[in-house]
Amino acid sequence: MRQLLKLHPDSRSFTAAQIEVEIARTRADSLVLSYIVTGKISDIRMPPVMAAARSDELWRHTCFEAFVRASSGSEYYEFNFAPSTQWAAYRFSSHRSGMRVAAEISAPPIEVQSNSDCYALQTSLELDRLSALPRKVVWHLGLSVLIEDTSGRKSYWALAHPPGKPDFHHADCFAHEFSLAVQS
Repeated sequence: MRQLLKLHPDSRSFTAAQIEVEIARTRADSLVLSYIVTGKISDIRMPPVMAAARSDELWRHTCFEAFVRASSGSEYYEFNFAPSTQWAAYRFSSHRSGMRVAAEISAPPIEVQSNSDCYALQTSLELDRLSALPRKVVWHLGLSVLIEDTSGRKSYWALAHPPGKPDFHHADCFAHEFSLAVQS
C-alpha cells in the first residue's frame, strides 16, 4: 500500500517535490517501509553512507521516521533512519515524555538508492520486538520525513499534521491503521 506524505502547511520545499511511502507486510510480524523522494536530490543535504550504527539526534537533519502505537494506551515507539544508514529506536510513555532507548530493538536493515531525481530508503520494522504494545488491538503508524536542503532549510512531511507547528509525535500523525493478525 502506497501512502503519500503531505508537506506541513508552514513548510516550503525547494528540493523534494513529492514523498511517498510503500508499506508492505511480508510477514505478519514485519513491516517493510520504502520511502521514495522525488525532486532535486542533489540539493538535499545527505550524509554519506557508512556502517549502520545506532545514533542519537538523527532527526536534526534529513531523516526518515516511523512511529508505532496501539489504539489503547499512550505508549509508543519512534524509529529514525538516516541516509547514512545510521538508525535509532526509542520508547515513549506518552506524548514526548518518558523517552528511553528501545534496547529491545536490534539494527534494522537499511538500503538506499539514489539518482538525480529520485531517492529511496528501504527498511523494515520487526513488530514482535515492540514488547511495550498490546498485541490484540489495532495499531497506528505514523510516517514522516524531515528534508534538509544544502542551504540548511528544512521541510516537514507526514501522513497527517496537527494544527500548529510540525509535531510528528502528535496523535494526529499516527494516521495509518493496521492489525498484527491481518496483512495489509
